[in-house]
Amino acid sequence: MQGILIIDKPKEWTSFDVIAKLRGILQTRKLGHSGTLDPMATGVLPVFVGQSAKAVDLQLNHTKAYRAKIKFGISTDTGDITGEVLCSSKAVIQEEQVKEILPAFEGEQMQIPPMYSAVKINGVPLYKAARQGKTVERKPRPIEIHSISYLGKTGDNEYEIEVACSKGTYIRVLAEDIGKALGCPATLSGLRRIRAGLWSEKDAVTIEQVQKMREEQGVEAIQTMMLDTETVFTPLPMVEVNEQTFHRLLSGAPTYRFPAEDGRYRVRFQGKFVGLAQVEQKILKVEKLFCERG
Repeated sequence: MQGILIIDKPKEWTSFDVIAKLRGILQTRKLGHSGTLDPMATGVLPVFVGQSAKAVDLQLNHTKAYRAKIKFGISTDTGDITGEVLCSSKAVIQEEQVKEILPAFEGEQMQIPPMYSAVKINGVPLYKAARQGKTVERKPRPIEIHSISYLGKTGDNEYEIEVACSKGTYIRVLAEDIGKALGCPATLSGLRRIRAGLWSEKDAVTIEQVQKMREEQGVEAIQTMMLDTETVFTPLPMVEVNEQTFHRLLSGAPTYRFPAEDGRYRVRFQGKFVGLAQVEQKILKVEKLFCERG
């Protein structure tokens, strides 16, 4: 069994909780996930199963998209509504103020990771230091907000936005920064990831749906819920290889005088995706295989 299972992560679950549950359902430990979500967040969590786990770090598209709720008037130690309130204000932010300020946050910028994050400093995740009441100096990191739009008012002094951004962007920090720009403390009060790389909400299934499939049709039937590993690499050109070249790829041997331009390719044998390869000066060399060598 291999493929990519797009899970709609439920609230109050960690990303590891999802992996632990799926290990039991799928009866395998060969699982990996892409893009950790906080327990308070819901939405798209790609889970890579079996041989597909090798593709986690090879994804071509790392863009994420979120729907986020910002609560103005308070700030917390975690940057979201689950934390302890650090300061509060009676200031009321108007809808027009939010609409006017959002365009200023589009584009490339530097962002300081929050203390409550999995970023490691000297090998130690920041959240461990935060839980001990410590503050660690963090360096700003480059991110990009591709687009940011206003969705509407969702509560008292609370507004919802939609954000498309680069990998490594913290929406909690963005919410706080929007508050600072408006002269008012702010915190994240809701977060849903609606897209991760190539996959969106429409591709997602719930843990309950996966469990039900297992109970009613057996673990093998869950394969029908998975996307092919090749979908990660669809932006790359494709080459079909013959049996001789396929076996050379399996053994790690190069193929000379290969009829393709220089570049990176997804490779198929007998119509099935087998892995990635590089062509340089008519020499085909394997990069990564996603099939059993036996």
